[in-house]
Parts: sequence; structure tokens; C-alpha cells
Amino acid sequence: MVSGARAVARCDELGAAPYSDAPDLLFRAYLTPAFAATQRAIAGWMQEAGMQTRIDEAANLVGSYEGIGDAPPLILGSHIDSVRDAGRYDGPLGVMLAIEAVDALHRAGRRMPFAIEIYAFGDEEGSRFPASMLTSRAVAGTLDPATLEVEDVKGLSLDEALAPFELSTLRFARAAHGPALAYFEAHIEQGPVLEAHGLAVGVVTGIAGQLRYRFTVTGMAGHAGTTTMPLRHDALAAAAEMVLAAEQVAREAASDLVATVGRLTAAPGAPNVIPGKVEFTLDVRSLDAGRRDAAARTILAEFDAIAAARGVALVGEQVNDLAASPCDPALMDLLSAAVATAGRPAFRLPSGAGHDAMTMAALCPTAMLFLRCRDGISHNPAEHVDAQDAEIALQVMLGFIERLGDSVAP
Repeated sequence: MVSGARAVARCDELGAAPYSDAPDLLFRAYLTPAFAATQRAIAGWMQEAGMQTRIDEAANLVGSYEGIGDAPPLILGSHIDSVRDAGRYDGPLGVMLAIEAVDALHRAGRRMPFAIEIYAFGDEEGSRFPASMLTSRAVAGTLDPATLEVEDVKGLSLDEALAPFELSTLRFARAAHGPALAYFEAHIEQGPVLEAHGLAVGVVTGIAGQLRYRFTVTGMAGHAGTTTMPLRHDALAAAAEMVLAAEQVAREAASDLVATVGRLTAAPGAPNVIPGKVEFTLDVRSLDAGRRDAAARTILAEFDAIAAARGVALVGEQVNDLAASPCDPALMDLLSAAVATAGRPAFRLPSGAGHDAMTMAALCPTAMLFLRCRDGISHNPAEHVDAQDAEIALQVMLGFIERLGDSVAP
């Protein structure tokens, strides 16, 4: 089996029990039994590839491959948590390809003029606690300690979730990394651009900045049959109007701006009761910080106007503010050269999705390689990556590592 195919096969293996928290779909949340089982499996593969492994203070799995020089380490990585009912490759494929790259060096008896570290980040998606990229922010040294004062939907605090791993939020910040040469992440595109151009891989130019909010709309619950329409304070109807207002602002921008309400819950949730309370999220993204922030202000003003007109209360809080993150130009050039040497066009494209690379940019220069995914589908069980594309990506990664080694060799 070629290495790219093995990377894909390992992602497939991690797509079912005991590596999922749900019996009939893939859901791997941070600090769960399935998460721990996944770490154990990946640690074994890292060790087979010649690496030493450890769990850091933020519960990231780290594999280390020694170098022969005194340059800071090259960090390769991605995340191993998932959204609910996920695909198998979003995140883990980048980790598996990194392991294959180190394995190729190990089997050839090669050591680079820098150490290589592989991070399997624990929490990129934010699918358990109401904040994303907690663990890469800890490594980058940018985490606000107040962010750690969170609970999951069952009321379990992050500190309580860390306890079975013999960790705590008091030590979380100790995961901060020292100087690093660069951070490189391979990831599926999660969009249709590469496939539309008939390309297996692409060089990422930057990652869109994102704002994320959580809102609560409070109206008045009432009998669905006896409360006339003019007398209603329907929280769900107000929230629905807000959802459409956010969509309209993004559509009218006619740019890379996107706005998404990805989660909405209504209470009490009975068919014969007017909803009295609704909670929903809002995600606003753009590569242009000014465009993103202006759109968010417009959307929030629209929400306030809708709440006032409908006689409902609106409370909102910002839960994430991730700045746009351009990739390092010199690293993009090295990566483009590696793509060309692999016999592929050095196509460049931006990322609308957030990745750990955007937080790691605070620590060191970053580069990303996108892989084509069928029909651009992601965050979905239909997510698919061709093994031949994974092999191309692996060869590009090895070429990038070689070129980076040449650039720092004495």
C-alpha cells in the first residue's frame, strides 16, 4: 500500500467505534473516551514512524522526530476532533499525512537540520465547549484564561473534563510552544474549487477571519390556538427574521463575505405552544477584516431592530474573534515549487474555513496545502478523498520539507 492510501485508510479506521462517541455516526468530541482511544491509536502509528510521543498540558497528542541541527522545530499538524455526523478526513487526514512524511524520512534514515513535531490538536471544531481552537491557541500562547471557564451541554466544566487526563485548566497555558521554524498543515479543501479546476492539491494563500456570536431571543410562550397573531411575542418568528436578515446582508455584499446561522434551538419545543425562547449562533467571515466587522455591525443592528419591532428581548455575546491569517509568502513559494516538482500546477486559493494554522500564525510562519474533496462536501459523512490525491499531497509535503531543510542548512 502506498503511503497516501495508508493515510486515507487510517482515517477510515478512525471513523467508527471505538473512535466515535456515537454508535451510528462519527462524532469525536474533545476529552471523551473516543477522543482518548483515537489518541492511543495515533500515538502507536507515530511511534512506528520513529517518533517519541507525549500528551501536552492542553491534551494535544505530540509526536517528535529528532533533527541533526539546532534550528527551531518544524511543526506539522491538524486536529482530530470532529463535528457531529462528520466526515472522516476533516482534520485527521492532515495528521496521517504528516505521520507518513516522517515515516518516509525514518525508513530512509534521514534527519533534517531541524526536529519535526506533529501536533494532533484536540479541539479545533468547538463541538463540545462553546469556543473553538482552544488547544492550538494554547500552543500558540494566545489563549485568554477566561476562555477556559466553559461548560459543555451537560454542564460539565472544562476542568472536570480534563481531570480524567490528569490535567487541569490551571496548567493549560503550559502547552505554549517555544520558538518554531514554521507550521505546515495539510487539509481537505472543504469546498469545490480544486475539483472544478481538475486539481488534486492547491497552495493556500490565507484563512478568512471569523466572528462568532451566541444569541438568546426571549418572547412569551403561549397557547398556539388561543393567542391571536397580533398579541404574540413569538421568539422563533423573530429569530427566523434575524436569520434571513443576516443572509441578506451577506448576499448584498457580493464578495467573499459569508454569514451563517448554524445552530438554532427553540423552547419549549411543543407543537401547540408558541416558542418563548430561542438560542442561535451567528458566524461571519471574510478575508478582509474591515468588511467582516462592518457586516457584523450591520447584522447586529438589524437584529436589534427586529427584536424591538416584534416586542422580544435579545441578548447576545461574542464567543470568537479570529483574525484573518495570510500564509507566509516565502513558505508559499517553497510549497508551490514542491507542487510543481510533483508535476502539478501550483494553483493558489484562499480558505474560507478556519483552521489551526490561523492561530499558529501568532507563533511562527505558516503554510497550508489543500487536497481536493469530492463535490466539495465536508462536515458530512459523504466527505471523500481519493487515495491518489493523498499520495500527491504526501509527495508535495516531502518536497516542501526538503526545500525547507535546504533553506536552513548551514
